[in-house]
Amino acid sequence: MSKTTSTLALKNTLAETELIKNFRHDNTWLGELISKPQWVNNDTIKIPKRGLAPAVLINNNVYPIVSNKREDGHVVISLNKYDTENTTVTEDELYALPYDKLGDVQQQHREELEDKTAEHALYSIAPDHSATTPVLKTSGPDDGTGRLRLTAADLINHKKALDKLNIPKEGRVLVLCPDHVADLLIEDLTFKTRYQDANGGMITSNYYGFKTYEATYCPKYDPATKKRLPFGSAAAGVEGSIVFHKKNTVKAPGSVQRFARAAADNPEMRENTIGFRLWFIAVVIKDEGSSAIISG
Repeated sequence: MSKTTSTLALKNTLAETELIKNFRHDNTWLGELISKPQWVNNDTIKIPKRGLAPAVLINNNVYPIVSNKREDGHVVISLNKYDTENTTVTEDELYALPYDKLGDVQQQHREELEDKTAEHALYSIAPDHSATTPVLKTSGPDDGTGRLRLTAADLINHKKALDKLNIPKEGRVLVLCPDHVADLLIEDLTFKTRYQDANGGMITSNYYGFKTYEATYCPKYDPATKKRLPFGSAAAGVEGSIVFHKKNTVKAPGSVQRFARAAADNPEMRENTIGFRLWFIAVVIKDEGSSAIISG
């Protein structure tokens, strides 16, 4: 191995370690998810599935009590692969600039990976409508475009729907889309329902039993079928605010790889090339607690 190749391999290892260390999704809803790196092997996740729960006997007087063996299983899913496009930095730039551009480029790649994995993760855990994963519609006043605003009554009804499904109250998380954040802030101004916290302009962190976050990205739904549109779809749809239960939703980081070519290995262009590949997933391991609110 040449000295240049050896040095580049060391830099790759250091950069990969640094990206994993700083890949935190700080101050986002993803911080609520249980991290399960121990479930990951070769960039696949092995999700355990519990067997049947035992029956509960009340005032039993029949013995011996029946014994059943619980048969557990598992599901294996590949982690999602995220590649950044390559960035090139010429040796002329490095000579002229008063700062570490290569280091800044690597930080930018990490930030973009954080943003894109968060956006895709929220899409991944968003449910389609079903009996156990309700997707309810807003019912407030028209905002002037034909869209019905989200109201306090809608949130209370959503809470009631989850209560009737016997979803544990502790651990419910609501990620509000931009439309619904604006709706609540407007209702706050009109009815003084105190959605805003003391800092002003922000949604309170907890009300109606939901721990609440805001997101500038949210899945889009077909309002007729209440199903998610494909990720990144350009089709018209309505934004959805997503609810999940933190005990039933996990995230798992996999491997990360830095792809780099030093300027010394590119005598024609004399430029450095850098790109990253990251394996990551957020997944619902149990449907209970997953739901959504879309604009009516």
